[in-house]
Amino acid sequence: MADQAYFYGTGKRKCAIARVKLFPGTGSVIVNGRSLAEAYPLPNLQSKALDALRVANMMDRFNVIVKVEGGGISGQVGAIRHGIARALVELDEGVKPLMRQYGLLTRDARIKERKKYGLKRARKAPQYTKR
Repeated sequence: MADQAYFYGTGKRKCAIARVKLFPGTGSVIVNGRSLAEAYPLPNLQSKALDALRVANMMDRFNVIVKVEGGGISGQVGAIRHGIARALVELDEGVKPLMRQYGLLTRDARIKERKKYGLKRARKAPQYTKR
């Protein structure tokens, strides 16, 4: 661990991409230059972003610096979660089965379905008129 300054992981969810760096430290999380609580005020979003650290039992061992762009709040939090999990696997290959078990390494591929012509949304059709 001493030969490398940080551990890197890229996370993706919906249209959001998060670039995560893990530094040995006290457990602070910085997202786009702001603290996690400032960037995402809802407690459930904060806890979801830190799921990977909690599962690996490394909450207070690393400082996390994240650059996230694209998507909305939910997608960004999912991307951060995915990126932290990947960075932890780069740090220690032994946590990979645990991360897999909790589904933290699987990229959630669900994205918005495109709108089709003749329809109002992806699947919603205009009202049918018989006469």
